[in-house]
Amino acid sequence: MQVQEGKGWRLDHDPARHPFVLLIGGGGEQQACWALELTAAEATALAAGVGRLVAQHAALADALMDEESIDLELERPCGDGVLWLALGGDRRGWALRFVLTPGPGQRGVEGGWDAAASAPLAAALAALMFAPSPSGADSG
Repeated sequence: MQVQEGKGWRLDHDPARHPFVLLIGGGGEQQACWALELTAAEATALAAGVGRLVAQHAALADALMDEESIDLELERPCGDGVLWLALGGDRRGWALRFVLTPGPGQRGVEGGWDAAASAPLAAALAALMFAPSPSGADSG
């Protein structure tokens, strides 16, 4: 089991805990605290999608003027459902949001992290064994 946490975020990865191998959480002083469990496929889709958005932001950040903001979104298949991810912010920082729209008979989830929690959470997701490199080289 691998537990990582910081202000406003938490990851608890346990590959032996089938089918829900990853617990993610968020919240803090300005938000309600929340947590949910993800399957390996959902965790992989989340990690890959976050990695892709972070890489896209890094490629664009230097072109942004100080007063400009940017919103990046992507959708990717996730089991029988769809995972929607968004990164919004400016050249200095960004926040993450997600919505998992499930297939029939499954639960749906929605969550997000503020700007202070998003970068460390993204780094922790990238470090997990199922997460592709945030270089943007994934196929999704």
